[in-house]
Amino acid sequence: MKKQLLATFSATACLFALSSPVKAAECGEVSITEMNWASSQFVTAVASFLMEQGYGCKVTKVPSATVTAAASLAETGKPDIATEMWVNSSPVYEKLEKDGKVTTIAKVFKDGGEEGWWIPEYLAKSNPELTKIEGVLANPKAVGGRFHNCPVGWGCRIANDNYKVAFGFEKNGLEVFDHGSGETLATSIAEAYADKKPWFGYYWGPTAILGKYKMVKVDVGPYVKENHDCAQKKVCENPGKSSWPAAPVVTGVTNTFKTSHPEIADLMSKVSFTNDQLNAVLAWKKENSASAEEAAVSFIQANSDIWSTWLNDSAKKKLAGLIK
Repeated sequence: MKKQLLATFSATACLFALSSPVKAAECGEVSITEMNWASSQFVTAVASFLMEQGYGCKVTKVPSATVTAAASLAETGKPDIATEMWVNSSPVYEKLEKDGKVTTIAKVFKDGGEEGWWIPEYLAKSNPELTKIEGVLANPKAVGGRFHNCPVGWGCRIANDNYKVAFGFEKNGLEVFDHGSGETLATSIAEAYADKKPWFGYYWGPTAILGKYKMVKVDVGPYVKENHDCAQKKVCENPGKSSWPAAPVVTGVTNTFKTSHPEIADLMSKVSFTNDQLNAVLAWKKENSASAEEAAVSFIQANSDIWSTWLNDSAKKKLAGLIK
């Protein structure tokens, strides 16, 4: 297995040089965000490869995060492409779009970012009533009598602290365990799976954890905007019940770039992944201690039927050796 992985990793250089050389003048210089988390780094690696090898761009990756990327766009008009923007966390980005400086061209996460309360798939199969919150509250012992909460300082901790009141965790005998870090929260899922023990708690996707461990989201009822908005506040006087809405995660380009680089804008409007695809890639990346570029190579090798549909005819010819 190790030899196979090493062979895959060594293929990185070959794949990224596989196309016949193309001059950067065909496209020019392009700057794109590389957020400081795994899914963004993977998305940027895939997009950079396609821009460089298919369209002849000279790509600069700009280390960033949602808020800082939006601030940079506001102050400097750069980078040209901002991908994996969690717009719910960046009112500045929404203002830039309203002001006509940035255009959202794609949902880079087709399904949106996903949040919620989960149980392991094996628990859902043995106790299907636990797939609804009413079933959990009626029999808390079936989920281990515990809700695994987010660490202090996370936005989800604020929401969960309000929702535990709205859903009546305490009066129904469900203990809330506050994790000290994201690592211990993830480890609790891994440990439960190892021994097929009950587990109930918060998690989000796309992530390596949801890619590696099959989890079932508990149905907590409909999304109620006013209740969810209140739950996001540290002081919510009357917490109400709600599910989490899918968080829009998008790719935006500056309007200047959209005009000057219509072919690249068209490409980036098609670069989009389902949560299942991203979960699988991130799980593979973590299991193999792989870099974002190596994860991109793995995806490119196995999924030409997906990414080839994003390309124009000229780029397809240049990357024909990779298309099955």
